[in-house]
Amino acid sequence: MKDKNFSSRWGFVLACVGSAVGMANVWGFPFRMGSLGGSAFLIPYIIFVILFSYVGLSAEYAIGRRTGTGTLGSYEYVWKKRGFNKAAKFIGWIPLIGSFCIALGYSVIVAYVLKALVEALTGSLMTVDTSTWFADFSSRAYSVVPYHIAIILSVAATLLVGAQSIEKTNKIMMPLFFILFLILAVRVLFLDNSIQGYEFMFKPRFEELLNPEVWIFAMGQAFFSLSVTGSGMIVYGSYLEKGEDIVRSSENTAFFDTIAAIVSALVIIPACFAYNMDLKSGPGLLFETLPKILQDMAFGRLFAVILFLAVVFGGISSLQNMLEVVVESILHKFPKLKRNTVLAILTLLLFAISVNMHAISTWGPWMDLVSIYIIPIGAVIGSVSWFWILRKEELLDEINDGSKKKRGDFWHAMGKYVYVPLATILCLIALIKGISF
Repeated sequence: MKDKNFSSRWGFVLACVGSAVGMANVWGFPFRMGSLGGSAFLIPYIIFVILFSYVGLSAEYAIGRRTGTGTLGSYEYVWKKRGFNKAAKFIGWIPLIGSFCIALGYSVIVAYVLKALVEALTGSLMTVDTSTWFADFSSRAYSVVPYHIAIILSVAATLLVGAQSIEKTNKIMMPLFFILFLILAVRVLFLDNSIQGYEFMFKPRFEELLNPEVWIFAMGQAFFSLSVTGSGMIVYGSYLEKGEDIVRSSENTAFFDTIAAIVSALVIIPACFAYNMDLKSGPGLLFETLPKILQDMAFGRLFAVILFLAVVFGGISSLQNMLEVVVESILHKFPKLKRNTVLAILTLLLFAISVNMHAISTWGPWMDLVSIYIIPIGAVIGSVSWFWILRKEELLDEINDGSKKKRGDFWHAMGKYVYVPLATILCLIALIKGISF
């Protein structure tokens, strides 16, 4: 592949932040925070983000850089080295399939966002009946085909030449994402009654910390917001140069991902309080609640364009990772194939399947299926592979390459005896209770 490595540490971090930032930040975090006690949710969320980035995300970056390849190659390397040759042939396919499966439904959601952006640009979004607008097109098959094609082609175009292409596009998209959301956050600050939203977000509610659901959903939100799913971040780690501090890069990724989540909440939660709108409406936050608020807001059309443009950037950057991890793994398995050929085939396959999922009655259950079963199982497989199958000395050797502070037994024990059990608990809760995180 051309341009195999990222050219700079910040290019790498921005690409990883781009992968992590998406709907989990834009509506997932405000929705969970609004449903589970505001500030009470924020405290355990930050605790889990710190833990998962310190060991889980670092380990995925490390194994990718160690092997110089992505999902399939990394699992083959780890399991073969311990003599599990049969398992090595298939175990990496589970998290890899999860990446592609989530991309199917995710591409539809981003197509919805692009439709909202176009209608904001034309001004029609400012006059629609928000109580029926989203329900109308999200209930119909093949309702966003032109927008869907545009999103998938945009993602494919940014992946044409590999790591450097991903890096360059995220150097533009991610700063713009933050700038645009900060502009919105400043505008929301001046809405009447928005102060109630800030109090809800930041005034301590320590009694809510006794609610186990707050901790469980905070853990799930942190896990999937960071994309620590045993697949996607491995391939970006494989594009990281030797000598770069992996743990520091993981911490930077987590920091900016958390800032993205909080800034999104600073837009949505105070605005909902200002207009007395429901914080618990899930996808409706983005496609029903916010359009209603924007219609009533001075310069609402301008801020609608800013909002949906930022979300489109976040969606495209996440889809980049979901597709890139599959492209890289296929090229690893079949090195004689050309990258652009594989990319073209996967792009067509992605569209051919997901174009039939435009109705929320189709993609909703599909995303639940993937997030309840495939993704959590893949995350557990990954965590066990890095901390129980791979030899400790080898993982620590890679973690410490480029690190100013050497990690040893404590770091590995945190991964083996804290991170892996938490990933397993989350997976069991999802499987037994049927909960989508």
